[in-house]
Amino acid sequence: MKLSFLKSTVAAGVLLGASAVAAFAGPLSDRIGAGETIRIGFANEVPWAYPGEANAPLGFVNVHVLGVLKQMGYDNIEPVVTEWGGLIPGLKANRFDVITGGMFILKSRCENVTFSEPMAKVGDAFIVATGNPKGISNYKDILSKDATLVTGAGYSTIEAAKKEGLTDSEIMQVPGPTEILATVKVGRADAGAMSFFTASNLAAASNGAVEVTDPSALPEWTQNWVGIGFRDADADFVTVFNAAQAKYLGSEEMLAAVAEYGFTPAVLPAGESTQWVCENR
Repeated sequence: MKLSFLKSTVAAGVLLGASAVAAFAGPLSDRIGAGETIRIGFANEVPWAYPGEANAPLGFVNVHVLGVLKQMGYDNIEPVVTEWGGLIPGLKANRFDVITGGMFILKSRCENVTFSEPMAKVGDAFIVATGNPKGISNYKDILSKDATLVTGAGYSTIEAAKKEGLTDSEIMQVPGPTEILATVKVGRADAGAMSFFTASNLAAASNGAVEVTDPSALPEWTQNWVGIGFRDADADFVTVFNAAQAKYLGSEEMLAAVAEYGFTPAVLPAGESTQWVCENR
């Protein structure tokens, strides 16, 4: 499905000039030059990025990316919805051009994806049964209290759990947030690991069945930065995207667009570069 978010498309050279645009060489630039869509890939991750009616791209990362692309002069956007674990494989298989799902920049992912400069900094948390009967606050508690952890396939929390000593056999993986919530609610797992944003959304929708643990109880290194993912071959486009994002990120227009999803100025990054994050996360 193709969506048009502007009444008319601004000239593609709005930021760089026609000669610079002509120098584009990546596959995404070729698609744009041929009049094809920019395909954005995301999963069902409320409030980060999720499909609305007819797969309309909702969530603060989608809205942010659409705002940046608008600044660049692009409105010919096609949403592609997949499971979280299919985002990087789908990008590499050319099923879409940009990952807008709200992906943390991690060293392991930087080996497969070229990320934009960060657009947010967020932490993780657990959902637990209301009252937190096993007193779980962090990964060490999972081990010491013989508890069961569930998280999403492809989530950064898998790496975090392993770094804290859990093994593959001690980490239950399910497709996404809906399944994590269901697993905790029925007692198949004692805690569900995910971003604080996602955990808060699940708790609010659980009718009091689960609550969110304090994100500060997790190690500082579980704080993460969110980037927009591109194929390595599209580094030319990423350079222009970063320039547009630098002007848009934190602007009144951007903050007004993402406010309904709970994004506030407190979530904005403090100037950390993607290179630094790739080396340190």
